[in-house]
Amino acid sequence: MSAKQGSELARVDIVEDRTPGATLTEGYLRLYRWTLRNTYNDGTTSRPYPCDVIDRAGLDAVAVVIYSIVPDERRVDVLLRETLRPGLLLRARRELPLPEYRERPSTWEIVAGVIEPGEKGMSAINQRAAAEVEEEAGFRIFAPAVIDLGAGILPTPGPFPEKIYLKAVEVDPADQGLPTTDGSPMEEGARMKWFELGTAIHMCVNGEIEDAKTEIALRRLAQRLGFLADVGIWTDQIGRAK
Repeated sequence: MSAKQGSELARVDIVEDRTPGATLTEGYLRLYRWTLRNTYNDGTTSRPYPCDVIDRAGLDAVAVVIYSIVPDERRVDVLLRETLRPGLLLRARRELPLPEYRERPSTWEIVAGVIEPGEKGMSAINQRAAAEVEEEAGFRIFAPAVIDLGAGILPTPGPFPEKIYLKAVEVDPADQGLPTTDGSPMEEGARMKWFELGTAIHMCVNGEIEDAKTEIALRRLAQRLGFLADVGIWTDQIGRAK
């Protein structure tokens, strides 16, 4: 039975573990199992050593902070999605350094999506950003409205050489429509919620928001807007008489 619009995710069950007998390159992610050797400037080499690397058809991604400015209150609100991440199911099966509680395998994140093969150049990245904003959050925007938040980041450069390009877009919350979604069950049951920017950054620090790209993008947006989130003031308020 397919989820109804607005249905909230309760849990995710592993119906089948297809790992035994699966090949390394048949799935969405491809695993390369290499043996490497380092060569140094003096001509010496290391011993051969194993290294696993993950790849996929579209290697890089774009992530977008959707925000709204409330001028009368000098407040910035950001829209986050509670996104299903099935890989988090593994955390419930492992012995972890510190105990943790998670209701479901999901995290609060900014909107994000994979840059498809053939989408090259900054214009194409911004178009992909605009497409993801409509697909995941229901705002129809155009590529020129997308704001750059600096250089791309490498979240997990050890096993996965993905680079994520960080963007932002200002919207009017009243313009939000229904997300178009990509038809995947991974998109069903997603929740969206507006958070005040400073509150969202503090939630990253205390662990309520655990996604690294989200914290980096939120902090870069705050810096761009001149908001000192750690103390809750704007740069033009520094030194102003009380």
